This record gives sequence, C-alpha cells and structure tokens, in this order.
Amino acid sequence: MEQLKLVALDADDLEIVSAHVQDAVIQIGAFDWRPKEKRFLIEMNRFVWEKAGGIFRKHNERRRSILHFDRVLAVRSSGIDRDKRQDVLSLLTIGFAEDDAPAGTIELLFAGGGSLALDVECIETRLTDLGAAWAASSRPAHGA
Repeated sequence: MEQLKLVALDADDLEIVSAHVQDAVIQIGAFDWRPKEKRFLIEMNRFVWEKAGGIFRKHNERRRSILHFDRVLAVRSSGIDRDKRQDVLSLLTIGFAEDDAPAGTIELLFAGGGSLALDVECIETRLTDLGAAWAASSRPAHGA
C-alpha cells in the first residue's frame, strides 16, 4: 500500500485524520512545539487501520508517521509528565471545539486520561507516513 498523506482544513477532515491515527503510539519526547513557527509536530507509530481489514484478519501493520499542526498559538497538556520523555502514550482520538470561527482548540485524548490542547487560528493539519510498514504483533482492542 502507498504511504498515506492526508490534509485536514476543517472539523470533518480532522475526524478522518483522527480515525487514521487512532491507537498510534507516541513517546512523550516526540512532541515538538515550535512557537515561533506556530507549529506542533508529533512523530508516531500509527496502526494501519486502512489495511487491517475485517475483525479476523491476521495481518497487522504499523508505520512511522508525523502529525503536523500549523497555525498553533498555544499548547497545554493535562495528565502528561513531560519530564518522562521515554514514556509511551496511546492516542485515542482528536477533536475540535470552535471558539471564534475559524479559531478553536484541537484536543488530543490519550489512553489513561492524558490530553493535549492546541489553541489554533484555524485547522491546518497534515498526516504523512514516513516510511515502510512493519508487522505489528497485535491489533489494538477496545472494550465495549
């Protein structure tokens, strides 16, 4: 399968990106906030849901990817110890709350209750796969 490249410019687009990064694993040290550039980057190993197929499919993959947010004014975190750079988080979802259109807050929620809030002028998000996929030993599971 080709490497994935997605762009989100509104809340509906962001939902699509969120679906593709669900269950991505991220080291806390992979958060890169560049305030002068109004940019926030996250390197991740995303689960390749688009290739996972049905519930009984045995072939599972992960890919190295980067999630890139532009027009970011501020970044806040809750429940994440930024000093534990080697700790790994599992991304559950990304949402958007509009404040003063088109501005708002992009919220990333992680398993275990941690979150990141990005205050943005507008939604400008990109997801880009960086390389080849590798076999994942298991598939993420979610309780009902």
